[in-house]
Amino acid sequence: MSDAVDTRRLADRSRPQTAAQLFALLDRLGIAHTTVEHPPLFTVEEAKALRGELPGAHTKNLFLRNKKGRMWLVTCLEDRRVDLRALAERLGAGRVSFGSPPRLMQALGVTPGAVTPFALVNDRAGAVEAVLDRDLLRLAPLNFHPLENARTTAISPEGLLAFLQATGHRPTLVDFAALGG
Repeated sequence: MSDAVDTRRLADRSRPQTAAQLFALLDRLGIAHTTVEHPPLFTVEEAKALRGELPGAHTKNLFLRNKKGRMWLVTCLEDRRVDLRALAERLGAGRVSFGSPPRLMQALGVTPGAVTPFALVNDRAGAVEAVLDRDLLRLAPLNFHPLENARTTAISPEGLLAFLQATGHRPTLVDFAALGG
């Protein structure tokens, strides 16, 4: 028997949700959403070059962890400079670092380049803490990958908060500007 991790499964060995399942959940929750397709995007720079006139706020999403095993999904405006030390202090986390791709798949069911607050649908155990840039809630629409990086889905700030609540994730709101971002 191999000790190798099945990289397409969550920590509980279940399969991650698909974009179609995510859209069905948004529909059931009454959250309006629109989605556009595009070539796969892996970085903020690639997204900026390709998106053209796609309206609304665009984000970067960071999957972080500390040595004690706590994990965070940080969603902020794409141009924010994130001071990890200041953020860790604000979160009471000690020192944080980026989570590895296997840990990302096990916790959130996505690969690098597809990190999104929508991935919290896969965190049924509530092991990942949601952290949002407070300024995101003042902008609309909000654009995120729908569990894959070849599409972008737009929702309202209220829709994002309703989605997070439905998945059992109460976000910590952070003033990134006050942290130097």
